[in-house]
Amino acid sequence: MTRVLVAGLGNMGLSHALAYHHHPGAIIVGLVNRSTVELPAALSAYPLFSSFEEGLNTKPDLVVIATYSDSHANYACAAMDAGAHVFVEKPLATTVEDAERVVAKAVATERKLVVGYILRHHPSWQTLITEARSLGGPFVFRFNLNQQSSGAEWETHKALMQTTSPIVDCGVHYVDVMCQITDALPLRVSGMGLRLTDEIAPNMYNYGHFQVFFDDGSVGWYEAGWGPMISETAFFVKDIVSPNGSVSITDGNKGASSDIDGHTKVDGILVHTPDGDRRVEMPDEPGHQDLCNAEQAFMLSAISNNVDLTRHMQDAVQSLRICLAADQSIRTGRSIELSEGSL
Repeated sequence: MTRVLVAGLGNMGLSHALAYHHHPGAIIVGLVNRSTVELPAALSAYPLFSSFEEGLNTKPDLVVIATYSDSHANYACAAMDAGAHVFVEKPLATTVEDAERVVAKAVATERKLVVGYILRHHPSWQTLITEARSLGGPFVFRFNLNQQSSGAEWETHKALMQTTSPIVDCGVHYVDVMCQITDALPLRVSGMGLRLTDEIAPNMYNYGHFQVFFDDGSVGWYEAGWGPMISETAFFVKDIVSPNGSVSITDGNKGASSDIDGHTKVDGILVHTPDGDRRVEMPDEPGHQDLCNAEQAFMLSAISNNVDLTRHMQDAVQSLRICLAADQSIRTGRSIELSEGSL
């Protein structure tokens, strides 16, 4: 039975905790949250700690980190030093240096490290990647995820933007998809962004987009904006184009941009080639909780079956490196050259 500590009880942390509450191979030994939080009935009986250090005193085998991004690296390293394996929500860290430090710690301590790239566990996104790769490159990637947020959702976004921009927080998912499809090294990143509200820090922006250039000739575009002023028009674009055709997620019934299930929902995939179109239906897609369950089942399997996570960790650093270069480009107003795939 794997002893699990869950740190951070926002939307993702609660979902991960519920995944372990229902998993027969795990037992929750504690929950950590700095502030008072209303827990669902299923989690109300577990010990609740206000500090991460208190939580580590429970001697967990596995620590799930779903706190704000600026704490990820230090918490992950502390957990591994304490002998625990780690699942950490994306982004892995707020700097490339810290991300590499966490990976080095996992290697040195021989602990398993899994980063919360939820799309990797979604059968429809796995199909999208397979269909795109079958066309052959070079590729054009057109991805965005804009969120018109208000009320509690806007408060959450503003809290996230104290440390992390929208294009980094969400962008790592979709850059990871680009990298899985092309398998090429990034060469250069260019971005632009704008601060559309006085409710965030003067050095932060809540809208941004960037272009990334790969060494196989592939090019990618990603856009993300948060806030009550963001348009609901074309907020969800997922398009991959190659010389041999294109693969796209069809619109379906996406609902509002703030609907978290809609962020992963595919509905159907349209494959276009000069010979005609083919639609791949995706009925009975997993919901958000189902995907969190799948992520944590993978985490437990990685521990029990000693899965080699080298490529997984390398990919997590690579996608973060690209998004942080885009953030740097926006802040400096110049393109950022990536040397042999690294900053």
